[in-house]
Amino acid sequence: MQFTADHRARFMGSGWMLAALVGVPAVLAAYLTVSGLLRLLPADMWSQALGVTDFADPRQLLYRHAFLPRLAISLLAGAALGLAGTLLQQVLRNPLAEPTTIGTNAGATVALTVATLYAPWTLEQGREWVALAGGALSTLMVLALAQGRSFSPVAIIISGLVVSLTCSSASALLMAANREYSEELFIWQSGSLIQNGDAVAFEFAPWLMAAGIAAFLLLRPLRLLDLSDEGAASLGTKPVVTRLAGMTVAVTLSSMVVAAVGVISFVALAAPALVRLAGARTLRQRMIWAPLAGASLLWLTDRLVQVMPFPSEIPAGVATAFLGAPLLFLLLPKLRTIPDRDGAMLSSVRRRSGWAYLLPGLVAMALVLCAALVVGRGAAGWHVASASELADLLPLRAPRVAVALSAGMMLGVVGMLMQRMTGNPMAAPEVLGISGGASLGILLLFVATSDVNRPVMIAAGLVGALVSLAMISQTGRRQALAHDRLLLTGVAVATMASAFSAVMLASGDPRLDTLIAWLSGSTYRATAADAIIAAVTATVLLAIMPLTIRWLEILPLGEAASRGLGLGLDRVRIVLLVLASVPTTIATLVIGPLSFVGLMAPHMARMLGFQRALPQLFGSAILGGMILVSADWAGRMLIFPWQIPAGLLAALVGGPYFMVLMWQRRR
Repeated sequence: MQFTADHRARFMGSGWMLAALVGVPAVLAAYLTVSGLLRLLPADMWSQALGVTDFADPRQLLYRHAFLPRLAISLLAGAALGLAGTLLQQVLRNPLAEPTTIGTNAGATVALTVATLYAPWTLEQGREWVALAGGALSTLMVLALAQGRSFSPVAIIISGLVVSLTCSSASALLMAANREYSEELFIWQSGSLIQNGDAVAFEFAPWLMAAGIAAFLLLRPLRLLDLSDEGAASLGTKPVVTRLAGMTVAVTLSSMVVAAVGVISFVALAAPALVRLAGARTLRQRMIWAPLAGASLLWLTDRLVQVMPFPSEIPAGVATAFLGAPLLFLLLPKLRTIPDRDGAMLSSVRRRSGWAYLLPGLVAMALVLCAALVVGRGAAGWHVASASELADLLPLRAPRVAVALSAGMMLGVVGMLMQRMTGNPMAAPEVLGISGGASLGILLLFVATSDVNRPVMIAAGLVGALVSLAMISQTGRRQALAHDRLLLTGVAVATMASAFSAVMLASGDPRLDTLIAWLSGSTYRATAADAIIAAVTATVLLAIMPLTIRWLEILPLGEAASRGLGLGLDRVRIVLLVLASVPTTIATLVIGPLSFVGLMAPHMARMLGFQRALPQLFGSAILGGMILVSADWAGRMLIFPWQIPAGLLAALVGGPYFMVLMWQRRR
């Protein structure tokens, strides 16, 4: 093909844009770096300090073993993430693929956390191998879960979200059980580039060099993946082998980054996406420019967090998450949606009403409540409280039980509403971002003021939930609130909530213990006022929801059938989303954002026979309440005298449940 003047002009234009994309952040970062160096050490001492072994001036020590290694590792880690993201997006044909969204980082993190706390001998040969094993295992789990939908972009992202949430819950539990190490573990997990010597940088550089060579050796077969698998195979390549090789290089790179500096979120998403927008059309161009862009972006981010006026330094991995969440919103319209058969599945099971199961459910809930109030564990072992002892125990136990019961019932009902509204049995308030939005509003309140009380927290949470709903509606407007857009918008909102919570945890706020307990889903500080607020909200919700039963019976039939039966879908969905926001906000306030009750309870209700909308409504409420009350009781008893937060324990059960559900639906 002839290289015309138009092609030449277009190439030169894209070249200037790519150079600007890399150069502008690099120039800003260089300015901040030089300014920081001058504040640390006079310029005439820079070269001299490089060869000094006996440091007479402490500033030389900081320059040689803290400042320069940190600069080096920020460049190396950014380049590695840029290359890893490019490989993953090419291999999976997914513009949202990167180590955070497909679960690799979460698996590597939890593996290193377990090894550090309980098997430090496994780190003797290097943290890299432990991180690689954890990252590879979690990635394989994500791919296995997404296999049934042909590794579609949405299926991979949702599978990665579930695996990441499960690993995050496990990490949070480990930190709760090892509070003496929790601050150090948290800072590391959040992606801190602080260095103490140059050993990490020198160990990381050969891995990056080897991975880069391997990636460019795979360039030709990776380029052929732009074709269909049949087309690539006809040209002499094996697409499965190529994908496996590319995934191996990418997972290795991302695991090395986790081992070196912790989780750096979304640089691997941003760098390839930005260079593509700047004009890097071919894979070769992206493989060259994305590592450069990743290095400059992380370098600039690291310099910015060091000059921000904050009581303590924000980890770089947290700062990059603020970049990733808006970028997810920008990239969502570029994703192709795929037909969802979930609605047909939901409508095909509605044969029995389930009213016969309601009375046994109420009896079971009463027994669980009695056990939670009466049965306990003390210094002398297990104990059943007598009537006289209950007078002293009820003021302590009753608020916790009432809060757990009410929050569980609300989440169960809202989860049932979400699943029927979207026709997607994987929908839940935790997954769709409503819980994340509510927690985000509460976290912003913590930042804005020191005078925080329950009414103000409720208002802030409600505003956050409504903003989340507005983003969901805006994102899905062109696709009539398509299921895929709803779920992926939830990923973005959850990302922002996690980033803000990380900022708060790194801030040194004196309310940190309260915040950690709340984020974990604890009922430790439940009061009678909390119990009353939660109980009233749950009662009002159960009174209003039967008025929406006709909508909830029709919506799972699909969009065409719903419109044919006279439903105004946009209006109905907005009303239901708003109706879901208030109880979700209250439940998030009293039990925290970590929980899969909204997912589990409706499924369990259907499996037990509550298959019509109205019986499933009450069945989901009963089961949701039982799940959280049981989790709260088990959290108090399992490691007595210490406690496990109820929401965290429920999430640890709910995450694997979600994965089992996806595995069963993979074909």
